[in-house]
Amino acid sequence: MTKGEHMTFANKIAATAGAAGLALAAALPAWAQEAAETPTIDTGDTAWMLVSTVLVLAMIVPGLALFYGGLLRTKNMLSMLTHVLAVTCVAMLVWVSWGYSIAFTEAGPFFGNLSNLFLKNVAADSISGTIPEYVFISFQMTFAAITCALVVGSLAERVKFTGLMIFAVIWLTIVYFPLAHMVWSAGGFFFEKGALDFAGGTVVHINAGVSGLVGCLILGKRIGYLKEVLAPHSLTMTFIGTGLLWVGWFGFNAGSALGAGSGAGLAMINTLTATAAAAIAWMVAEKISGHKPSLLGGCSGVIAGLVAITPAAGFAGPFGAIILGAVASIVAYLFVTVAKPKLGFDDTADVFGIHGVAGIIGSIGVAFTNAPGFGGPGDADYAIGAQLGTQLFATGVAILWAAVGSGIAFSIAKALTGLRVSAEVEREGLDLGEHGERAYNY
Repeated sequence: MTKGEHMTFANKIAATAGAAGLALAAALPAWAQEAAETPTIDTGDTAWMLVSTVLVLAMIVPGLALFYGGLLRTKNMLSMLTHVLAVTCVAMLVWVSWGYSIAFTEAGPFFGNLSNLFLKNVAADSISGTIPEYVFISFQMTFAAITCALVVGSLAERVKFTGLMIFAVIWLTIVYFPLAHMVWSAGGFFFEKGALDFAGGTVVHINAGVSGLVGCLILGKRIGYLKEVLAPHSLTMTFIGTGLLWVGWFGFNAGSALGAGSGAGLAMINTLTATAAAAIAWMVAEKISGHKPSLLGGCSGVIAGLVAITPAAGFAGPFGAIILGAVASIVAYLFVTVAKPKLGFDDTADVFGIHGVAGIIGSIGVAFTNAPGFGGPGDADYAIGAQLGTQLFATGVAILWAAVGSGIAFSIAKALTGLRVSAEVEREGLDLGEHGERAYNY
């Protein structure tokens, strides 16, 4: 593949075989073993990718903003809407300026080059696989935007707007773009090692979860945390956000097949079954633990299932997806309700507890779900042990990369403008204190 040329997901995997060994190609489903063809635009693939891009955007604005906003107190609802909107816009501008070039040009194992800086060498008739390159760029742009926006949930109710914007630019540049290159670009570090990550278990969820954890530790706890009631002000809003996230996730997962074919179909059914199992598993865990099955629990389970199946969406069968979703949901529930209170850190929207924990389980679990014995689409010669070692390595490196990189990004933002609002603004609420308006005027 030439610089700036991007094949379909299937052809990217096929291209890896020469560097990572034929064993990886043999382990993949049939739809992912098709040979590369002369690039031509397929209108069906293009239409699906246009829809998928819009679906992922709907996950962020308004989906994620409403999901997070409902979990906060009334006085901070508008600030969450503003933060998610602004971070999304910043990410898009940075992506087309230099992010796309760093992530998806073929250079070293950790970084691309700047040959596509400001989308240089990309034109309306440029082709990426079977779709226009601008469509591919737009689709991947939404991934960068939602990953950065996910981090905001850990920092809610006390982060300073200007500090958050500075953090976003730095973090995207030194953390997200290189990780995306490592996982999804031919020549990337994880790509060449044969790590399986269909739609972003490492790049998106582990990355955002670990970065959110680092950020909330640097910021410190909210005033009154574990001393006052800091209950969600609108589970109705959280439910609406959950629904938008689930619907949009079909663009996220099925869209990552980069075409309207059998790979997208497999990702779609897995996204349904894993999520359903995870939602029920969370509420069952609540009941077994002596609590009432709750809407908040059901919504949390939905997100945990969506996160867990993300890396395995094209590397699992429907029943393997069910098991993966249920296991990830139960472990995330135990972390959020048992481990987090004991550890005492203040991750406002449980970004690490759900995205980080379920993302780790999904990224490791894909080694099992891809196996034919677990109903996966892998070849008969697929070796669970070898793939498990690769997945553990990729997961560990992703955690370390996100932790160190986000620590640097938060530290620079803190030094330049500060990260935390004053105690007075925090008590008043960020809606008025930071933005001069209210979400509700009553």
